[in-house]
Amino acid sequence: MLFSLMGFTFVIHLIDTLAYSVRLNSVQSGKYALSISLFNIFVLVSRTANMFQAPLIGTLIGISISKGIDPLQDIRLVIFSATVGTLVGVVFIPTFLKLFGKAVDRLETKGSVPAIVVEALSISNLKRIVKSTTKPKKKMFFRLRYREIPKRFLLLNTMITAIYTIGVMSAYYAAFFVEEEHRLAASASSGMINGVATILLTLLVDPKSAIITDQAIRNKRPYGDVKALVILLIGTKLLGTLIGQLLIYPAAKVIASFYS
Repeated sequence: MLFSLMGFTFVIHLIDTLAYSVRLNSVQSGKYALSISLFNIFVLVSRTANMFQAPLIGTLIGISISKGIDPLQDIRLVIFSATVGTLVGVVFIPTFLKLFGKAVDRLETKGSVPAIVVEALSISNLKRIVKSTTKPKKKMFFRLRYREIPKRFLLLNTMITAIYTIGVMSAYYAAFFVEEEHRLAASASSGMINGVATILLTLLVDPKSAIITDQAIRNKRPYGDVKALVILLIGTKLLGTLIGQLLIYPAAKVIASFYS
């Protein structure tokens, strides 16, 4: 069960990491709407995995409570899988961009996402996908105008990612520290915590990212600024998952204090 939970968390953060790179494709191809439309299928997979995550966390905490065992070490492993998912996403970004660009072109021709998915799952296309694997190049990290990306914006992304990473787990973990009659209420706080993180992300991070991307599409900014944006967003996301390791215990205790 722990491995299933780690697997779902890995998938969620892998796809979230690849989501940042869609901005690069939209600027290069100029097909922003098509890029977003196609990527929605990947987001759907991520959100579906997220739906299964909460019940698995609840089961893990429930078993730990019944046995009187602190599940902190298992929770740390789940958070670690979020970090690994982010790192693997970084490695696959060049390959993903190459395949995603081709998929966007096919979407423009076929006009159907399911048709593209079925086409991609053919044996011949799967072999081409394997052959298309591309390693990240060091030059993609250098000579970029990192100073043009607002630092406060990056700090916000770091903290919001940390909250998003541990939101569900901290609420369920809080149930370990409260009396039986309050456990359901404590675990139900997960939706509120992730909701706040989502609202902050939507209001404070996404608009600034969209402005920089849109300016690059209209040639008011160089393409390198979007590269710098994507690299820094992924870097702060990675840092956020690591900070989550530090916050998980105090966050659970804070939540538990409301029900003590």
